Amino acid sequence: MVHLIYCDDKEEVLEKILDGTKTMVVRGAAGRKIPHSRVFEGELLYFMKKGTKKISAMATVDSVQNYVKLAGDDIIRILADNQSKLNLSEKQKDRWHKKCLCLVEFKDVRQIEPLDFDHQSNMDDWLIIDKIEDVVVGTSIPYNYEKSKF
Repeated sequence: MVHLIYCDDKEEVLEKILDGTKTMVVRGAAGRKIPHSRVFEGELLYFMKKGTKKISAMATVDSVQNYVKLAGDDIIRILADNQSKLNLSEKQKDRWHKKCLCLVEFKDVRQIEPLDFDHQSNMDDWLIIDKIEDVVVGTSIPYNYEKSKF
């Protein structure tokens, strides 16, 4: 599988990934939600700056940490222990203060020739797809959540 991740434009997440100050992304929710338990070492991550409709970087998953039913102190500790990789602002720390967390560390970040993203109305901020061409203008297929089911 490959993963397409929307990067928060206001927090300049993609810029931090490209300059090497961010080597891990986090997703969290009150319960298990994509990509929890659905992203694995060696898979490809593609990054897109929110609002641009351009897929412009990629990396390889290096390691994954999945957590469920976390207490408040545990959430704070996990985010703090990984802060050097996550590079989160205070606002982001609040946003990701969730009981279920998925932390994805990556390596081999590289910019790519921008690909035009074919946005569909039912898409989340983390997509799991067979190949990146499935969401690129001209080769895209209708997106469904078949790959995103637990």
